[in-house]
Amino acid sequence: MENVFLTLKERGFLKQLSHHEEIERLFATEKVTCYIGFDPTAASLQLGHLFQLMTLIHLQRAGHRPIILVGGGTVMAGDPSGKTEMRSLISVEEIEANKAGMKEQLSRFLDFSEGKALMVDNADWLLKLNYVSFLREIGSHFSVNRMLQAECYKARMDRPDAGLSFIELNYMIMQSYDFLHLFRTYGCKVQIGGDDQWSNILSGADLIRRVDRAEAFAMTTPLVTMSDGSKMGKSVAGAVWLDPERTSPYEFYQYWRNIPDADVRDFLGIFTFLPIEEVDRLGKASGSDINESKKVLAFEVTKMIHGEKAASEAAAAAAALFGGGGDDSAMPSTLISEEQLSAGLPIIDILVQCGLCASKSEARRLIQQGGLTVNGTRVETFELLLQKQDLQEDKIVLRKGKKEFHALRVE
Repeated sequence: MENVFLTLKERGFLKQLSHHEEIERLFATEKVTCYIGFDPTAASLQLGHLFQLMTLIHLQRAGHRPIILVGGGTVMAGDPSGKTEMRSLISVEEIEANKAGMKEQLSRFLDFSEGKALMVDNADWLLKLNYVSFLREIGSHFSVNRMLQAECYKARMDRPDAGLSFIELNYMIMQSYDFLHLFRTYGCKVQIGGDDQWSNILSGADLIRRVDRAEAFAMTTPLVTMSDGSKMGKSVAGAVWLDPERTSPYEFYQYWRNIPDADVRDFLGIFTFLPIEEVDRLGKASGSDINESKKVLAFEVTKMIHGEKAASEAAAAAAALFGGGGDDSAMPSTLISEEQLSAGLPIIDILVQCGLCASKSEARRLIQQGGLTVNGTRVETFELLLQKQDLQEDKIVLRKGKKEFHALRVE
């Protein structure tokens, strides 16, 4: 059996481990059942979920059994991790609709036949618990003092304007109980999640040791951000979705084409299945060659999410606009300075400057009606600032409506 631990380490998937040597040995010697949880806050997965999905795919390919836990129960409490204020609680009807959408998407990435992967909903056991019994049997193992030292709670406690609700305080205990339930029911020994979940995951492994006197392990993956400091999975149009109805394959492709040069190698390792030697080769490119590496990255990820046909069409459409051919030379252009881009060029101002709109009010209407794209991605905010990272093939392409193009070029 391939030691997937080494694969994950080599490709940049590992951040914190409760027991490094034991976990490495476990994956080398056993068929391991491990799980990752997703709260059903939307009917589609976002790009931010893709890191965890890739982890599960690697695990299954190496012969292990992944469990995807859909948090139909925990979402009713709301996860305080990474939030400076309480999340809005959603209705039971919304939760059910979101679960259905997520399950359909997840089934495209993992093989659920013959128990090779499992999908479970923690509402099936959490909603049946007797509250007082749960407090006595599970809550007694948690120290409130230690819980409040966890970063997810501490950040909230340090803000008197935000505070921490009692229902959110329960989230760690509920997630820990999930791990205990999956351990008892399916023999699940490892929980994996983003690094902001470290305290919750570690508490679950600790609960299993306290209650069942058994070994369980915690693993986290890095929280992915761009090298320029921007948040992974956010574009000009907002969140990048895996649903083609929310983010088109072309917009999805363009998102990957526009990533900073410094991120190419890391993202090729994490978000593609290219051999690590090819990842290293493409990641070492510089100058104009790095754009070719970005094209490979964009095609591979788009192919995985939307299929090879959609990826090929997106690549062809991008080449027609950005390939430097006839369409490009005929495109009206406006010269801008590097100083303007460094300071951030307001989209409203540039629309008027380049003549795509006659006034700022017309520019606002264009954006409000969804009629403007930047490098193929729809603009949805008046406050957008064009910056150096928006340059693609030495230009930024604005499109008004379906056919009116304009290029911004650095003088």
